[in-house]
Amino acid sequence: MRGPDSPEMTAKIAIAVFVVLFLLHQDSWNWDNGKLWFGFLPAGLGYHAAYSVVVALFWAAVNRFAWPHAVEAWAEEGEKD
Repeated sequence: MRGPDSPEMTAKIAIAVFVVLFLLHQDSWNWDNGKLWFGFLPAGLGYHAAYSVVVALFWAAVNRFAWPHAVEAWAEEGEKD
């Protein structure tokens, strides 16, 4: 039985979060937003700045928790010959 920490489950979670982030990237609700964040930053630009930070943290987590280490070790093993 596979537990919640299995590589397959981690990959499925990463894919689900990726799909959610992809959908959030299409920020059509900010297209006509004229508000300024902090008095100078347009809402769309501020949203994308925050979005970029979240995506960077997500990819760092994917690299840490969902990276296929077994495949990488197998590929490096083949290079030694």
